[in-house]
Amino acid sequence: MHPALVVSPEVLLKAQGVRVAFFDVDGVLTDGGLYFSESGEALKRFHTLDGYGLKQLQRVGITPAVITGRDSPALRARLKALGIEHAVFGTEEKRPAAEKILQTLGLEWSQASAIGDDWPDLPVLVRCAFACAPAQAHVEVFARADYVTQRLGGHGAAREFCDVLLAASGRYAELLQERLA
Repeated sequence: MHPALVVSPEVLLKAQGVRVAFFDVDGVLTDGGLYFSESGEALKRFHTLDGYGLKQLQRVGITPAVITGRDSPALRARLKALGIEHAVFGTEEKRPAAEKILQTLGLEWSQASAIGDDWPDLPVLVRCAFACAPAQAHVEVFARADYVTQRLGGHGAAREFCDVLLAASGRYAELLQERLA
């Protein structure tokens, strides 16, 4: 049985060789809305599709890394549950954060991919081999993205990005077949 996922050869070629995937949080792993409890605690809503995609990246040797302008206990708990080891919280300076992660992993920008939705993500997106934007991203991010997801941030956009990377790695069909067996 063949996968239903179809990705253009041009996109697959751009995404080949990726070893690290950088993720923004607000607008990518969440819907970008800011929710606060009565006590002022920031609340986050995450989609399970995205979480499964992040775990699949780890299975094929692509390291997911998170770089976000905010920090919250909810975010830290979610990333811990997903086994995400590389994360930088509370920074608007995403390029130096990404460079430090690349250095730690012994990788180059040519082995990196990223998904982001707004201007703070641009310094990382424009340096990566493969740049992705969720469907509701800012127009300047669209203009620099190699791929724009059909799904919105917080509603499966990160999973769609993961699936493209899995397909480019040549492992998507194999992972799917494991579930169909």
